[in-house]
Amino acid sequence: MSDDSSSETREAPIDDAVVHRAADETGVDADDLADALVEFNAALLGQHSTFEREGDYVTVDDVRAYRVPRSSWEEVIADFSFDDDVAEAVHRAHAEQARLTFASTADADGGFANDEAGVVIGVDTAEQF
Repeated sequence: MSDDSSSETREAPIDDAVVHRAADETGVDADDLADALVEFNAALLGQHSTFEREGDYVTVDDVRAYRVPRSSWEEVIADFSFDDDVAEAVHRAHAEQARLTFASTADADGGFANDEAGVVIGVDTAEQF
């Protein structure tokens, strides 16, 4: 990933280290993954209420992490034309970032069951009210 990619990935609430790990694990180029995460995050904005009804969530530093049924994840990712490797990398990045976000809170369990998926979405000021 280029040096200026951190400013690009800020549009997606995924840490650069998480992007690199997910890219390495799936064999996807980190820049391609960062682009996919930005595109995916843009589509997720405004879906907070849907995910809030489906599972637990925590908010840390303007990022909301959700623990949702895997079927919800599959429904959302199906709307994208990502190739299988990129879709898997997006999934891994969201899962890891969600686990890290849950684990960073004192009152939340960072674990996920096999039938659950992690989703992280940036929270803008309007969505907080």
